[in-house]
Amino acid sequence: MALEFAAAIKKARLELEALTGLEIGSTVSAHPDGDGWQVTLEAIEKKSIPDSMDILGIFEVNLDVDGNISEFNRVRMRKRNDMDENV
Repeated sequence: MALEFAAAIKKARLELEALTGLEIGSTVSAHPDGDGWQVTLEAIEKKSIPDSMDILGIFEVNLDVDGNISEFNRVRMRKRNDMDENV
């Protein structure tokens, strides 16, 4: 059975947190990718005081048609207060 949009995001968040032990902060993007899904998530890599200096990792998570992670990669890191230049 095909995974629905919200279920794919929830599954990616739960599985990435379980695999890495990192707290997932936000969902950046999600889209169908072949028979599965690609979900991009932000995870808190290092908490800091003040929290605007937290280090966040941006992860791409690929799910197969059943919602199992087939691959994940940290594609970049940033400080929470860093703004994307493309925004």
